[in-house]
Parts: sequence; C-alpha cells; structure tokens
Amino acid sequence: MPLTGNTFGLAELLDAVDDVLAWVKDREGRYLWVNRAFQLRYALEHATSNRKSVEKEILGKTDYDLSPAFLADSFRLDDEQALAGKRVVDRIERVGEFHGPAQWYVTNKIPIFDGRGRVVGTAGLTRALPQVGRESKFALVIEYLRDHFQELVTNKQLAAVSKMSLRAFERQFLASFHLTPQKYLRRLRLGIASRALIYGNDSLADVALNCGFGDQSHFTREFRRQFGRTPREYREHYKSGAAVFRTKSAGSKQ
Repeated sequence: MPLTGNTFGLAELLDAVDDVLAWVKDREGRYLWVNRAFQLRYALEHATSNRKSVEKEILGKTDYDLSPAFLADSFRLDDEQALAGKRVVDRIERVGEFHGPAQWYVTNKIPIFDGRGRVVGTAGLTRALPQVGRESKFALVIEYLRDHFQELVTNKQLAAVSKMSLRAFERQFLASFHLTPQKYLRRLRLGIASRALIYGNDSLADVALNCGFGDQSHFTREFRRQFGRTPREYREHYKSGAAVFRTKSAGSKQ
C-alpha cells in the first residue's frame, strides 16, 4: 500500500500540525508514514536529531519494535477494530509512565480502504487532551471523565456537564462513541489500571479502588473480560518486559 499524494493527500497538512501525532499502518501494523510531530516525539524520546535516521527507525517497524509489549498489545487491539471496518473514536488514554511524566491524550483510528472497498490498513491520530477541540459537544464530558474516573459517575452528572437532557445525552454519546457512557468509563478505568499494574507496585486491591472499582473481585472480572487475563496474570506477563524495554530505551539515550 504505497503512500502517494493521491492516496494520502492530507500528509502535507498533517505535517504542519505540531500538536497532533498522526500515522498510517498496513494490515500487519507496520508504519508506512508518520507526520513530523510523531518523528519529533520519537527523536526526543530517543535522543536522535537526524530526521532521516528517525524515519528509518520508524518506517517498516511495528509497535512491538517501538513500545513495551503491553502497550503494543493495546495498540494492536485498536488496530484490529479498525481493520474490521470500525472506528476508534475519542479514546482517552494516559501516555507516559504511570509514576513518571505522563499526559492525557485522545486517540482516533479509522480503516483505510482500497479502490475495491477492501481494508488495507489503518490511520490514526492522537493529541493532548487539554488541546482537544473544545468545539466538540463532548469535550467537557471527556475532561470530566478524566478528572473523576476514580469516583462514582452517573449519566445524569455527565448529561449536566454536557448541558443536555439525560435522554439526548445518552443517545448522542452512543452515536458518537459507539459505546454507552458507562462502558466508555469502564474502558477508561481499565486502561488506567493496566498501566498501574505495569508501572506501579500497589496491591491489586489498591489498584482496583484507585481506578474506581468497588472491590477487587469486580475489578478482576472486568479486567479479564477486557484483556483476557486476570490483573495478576497481566502484571506477571508484562512487567518484566516493560522493565527491560525501559532499560534499553535509557541506554539508547546515552
């Protein structure tokens, strides 16, 4: 799936946007194109200044080459949704180590079709949450969920934040995100919990409570449903690999 001005005419435009990371991948998850902001982020994290060298290090690689395995698995799950013809809409996620520098981002992904209507790859973009377009009627709702995910949040509260009636809010939220507000909140909590399991040392019970789950049993059920592993299995499977990846990344900066 070669990228040309005809097949991806927005490339030059997205290169000019400093606060948006954008990319295109093939069906196997290999990066075919990334915008300038993506390259600059990668160069900053890897202490690289040569743009051609950065492109060489990224293009043709997958997330498994560039990120810890647990993050790459998460990215791939989203990619598989897009490859199935679905969209990932305004997924809020925390980028950066759980106890280190981190930022809230909003990610969107879409499938890419060829002339015959076949899905041949995916495209995506992500940007820092405080700068997400506030023209969106759900921008304040997304920020509210980010700031209050540890608490009991009702649809009535979210409707009030959005200045809609409860019925209109629930209907329009589902139409926009393809998830109910409570399912969206649950996925947000599970994503945050997955990072806490890898980058932190809190007990499973504390992770559950800190991420808004009523008890550890509820947390374990929902976590296994989302990730296919219990929280304990997830931590054991990924934590050593994340530590090795951080050590390698630190070595590349020296």
